Amino acid sequence: MNQLNEKLWYRQPASKWEEALPIGSGMLGAMVFGGIMEERIQLNEDSIWYGGPMKRRNVDSGKRMKEIRELLFQGKLNEAERLARMTLTSAPKHFGPYQSLGDLKLFFHGVSGEAQSYRRELDLQEGIVKLKYDVSGIRFEREAFASYVDHVIVLRLNADVPGGISLSAHLGRRPFDGQISREGSDTVFMTGQCGPDGVHYCTTVKAVATGGSVFASGDFLSIEAADNVTFYVTAATTFRFKDPYEECLRRLEVATAKEYSAIRNDHVQDYRSLYGRVSLELEECERNDQNRLPSAYPADERLARLQEGYSDNGMMALFFQYGRYLLISSSRPGTLPANLQGVWNESYTPPWESDYHLNINLQMNYWPAESCNLAECHEPVFDLLDRMRENGRETAREVYGARGFVAHHATNLWADTDIVGLYMPAIIWPMGGAWMALHAWEHYRFSMNEAFLRERAYPILKEAAEFVLDILVEDKSERLVTAPSVSPENSYRLPGGQVGRLCIGPSMDSQIAYALFQASIDAISMLQIDEEFGQRLREALEKLPEPRIGKYGGLMEWAEDYEEMEPGHRHISHLFALYPGEQIAPNHNDELAHAARISLERRLAHGGGHTGWSRAWIIHFWSRLKVADMAFEHLKALLDHSVHPNLLGDHPPFQIDANFGGTSAIAEMLLQSHREEISLLPALPAVWRTGKVTGLRARGGCVVDIAWKDGKLDWAVIHASSDRECIIRHTPLNRRASGADEQNSGHKALLLRMVGGQSYRLGLADFDNDSLYE
Repeated sequence: MNQLNEKLWYRQPASKWEEALPIGSGMLGAMVFGGIMEERIQLNEDSIWYGGPMKRRNVDSGKRMKEIRELLFQGKLNEAERLARMTLTSAPKHFGPYQSLGDLKLFFHGVSGEAQSYRRELDLQEGIVKLKYDVSGIRFEREAFASYVDHVIVLRLNADVPGGISLSAHLGRRPFDGQISREGSDTVFMTGQCGPDGVHYCTTVKAVATGGSVFASGDFLSIEAADNVTFYVTAATTFRFKDPYEECLRRLEVATAKEYSAIRNDHVQDYRSLYGRVSLELEECERNDQNRLPSAYPADERLARLQEGYSDNGMMALFFQYGRYLLISSSRPGTLPANLQGVWNESYTPPWESDYHLNINLQMNYWPAESCNLAECHEPVFDLLDRMRENGRETAREVYGARGFVAHHATNLWADTDIVGLYMPAIIWPMGGAWMALHAWEHYRFSMNEAFLRERAYPILKEAAEFVLDILVEDKSERLVTAPSVSPENSYRLPGGQVGRLCIGPSMDSQIAYALFQASIDAISMLQIDEEFGQRLREALEKLPEPRIGKYGGLMEWAEDYEEMEPGHRHISHLFALYPGEQIAPNHNDELAHAARISLERRLAHGGGHTGWSRAWIIHFWSRLKVADMAFEHLKALLDHSVHPNLLGDHPPFQIDANFGGTSAIAEMLLQSHREEISLLPALPAVWRTGKVTGLRARGGCVVDIAWKDGKLDWAVIHASSDRECIIRHTPLNRRASGADEQNSGHKALLLRMVGGQSYRLGLADFDNDSLYE
């Protein structure tokens, strides 16, 4: 691969946070600005949340649920919503936010003038931010990375002139500075608390220099005339450690006992063990002006040129790998999951509290975890689910009178499961836990690890399914539906003009329930347990509303064919059954697939896709429909309109799900694996005429490599981890633009019987025969 397509580089320092470059170890994060006379390293630690755990449940919540349901069935929407707002919502109404840890600032002395030959880059192959420039006749170089191995952020500064580095370093958290103290002559630390009952934290900075001197002066560290200096930064809180200060000192002692080269090598080796599993090469269709490849330009200029209409396949490959880098850097075993901003947040009052939104956003963060070969990065989600189950059992019992566990539209550091907020189109939605439970099922489907299914996934699925079973009620058509609920975050209008948010049986709820019940039934069959519970699920499954087609020819968003208030709404919840669900798929139920397409086109015709994460979801829909040209058009639109100069996603403002959703969408364009089939190049756009991808994962425990030339499959290798048979499909080039039914375009499928541990190489000719390939 062109290595320049695995680097984000720039000709100037970052002038604002959205231009800085991220590093992270999952638990620790930082944004590196690359300043000349003054450097800012904005710091994060994943458990720095304001406030502590609290009992916020409304004392009246369990008493009025039946009355609210009755009002909804009577069509008295305003009365139902008024009562629900007063009796179901928590007190207090909102979470405390995820916050910045603070800033490390470096003030350089003894140099002046304009910097020459400036280059700032993030090397995705090493997970290191690098900086080079000349000033005052000295060549300066810096490296910054966050080590998961040693739990430290490392900043290394070099000069090519002995004694060329003089600076002072300061640690602060304006306007919430903690107590700043010194530990010896080379270390400063800051301690404090994140609000009443919140976590106590400590962050420490230690400087180690070659040549010159290091000493503490006031609350600064001063480095004078050093040849090089290495800063070690770490942080801890009482969320994990009884004494964060002692933990920080322990980490610094371990890290500084190693040579810098050893810490760097350990970091690169650990990081590459994840990042190096997948490669993507997309050949450029053409060179740009002056016969230069697009990768010859810095990332911000490449973005601008893409927006001007230049082609840049390499930028899309870069964006794909950048998403994988961000997931590795913000979600590792033992850390908290990536929140709305991953682990990177400069604010003390961030948008939406930078929490965990469960009505699409946290789920989208982890869509690339399995398909893009980062399964370990998924583990923090299961840890959070385990804590949510504890709280969610109490919420289910006290609010709904139900068994199992529930979570609503958002949660936080403390795995809160109550109905938080006042935004009625979003908050009274009881399916957050059910959707999240499906992530445990997906982790099993990709790995086929029966121990994980038995010990972790199935208990989560069962409790989520128990709750949904208990809250389902019969509607006037004797279908089992949820009530009260919402179609996240949309509103509808009744024929008489009354506007509602609370509703009975939104389509997304029925589709999630379908996926949850089916997954639980499949797990019961595989594990040979709980057959009586499985029978209850099968009976309920038969009574769930099926996806229905409405008056505009698209799928209905609610159980009734209401008029929606915002036809171009950013949420497209009623297409859950298309993605990430599998209930609707071309070749299996084409009428519903066509209706899903009409729904999608209607959303877009009315301005849909205006947020980064929504655009990423749209790419998935077009990919599942196998309409390659539209998938590509919206991928380009994502890069044109919904990323910042540092390629971080833009809601607006910054929200990281566009990055993770975009990465997953590109994988979905190249490989799909659902309904017991593997589809090669299902939505390959014409402009990606030649390329190769290696290391993508498919459900059923397979790793898949694919190469193509001139828009045609060249070869594919499927590495099997278990014995199984599977239908392998390939979408011909002339069918990708329209999404037409493959079954009407000639036989392009084969049945592959695989043995675990074996690899199978397929070529285009294999799909021209009625094949049973063994």
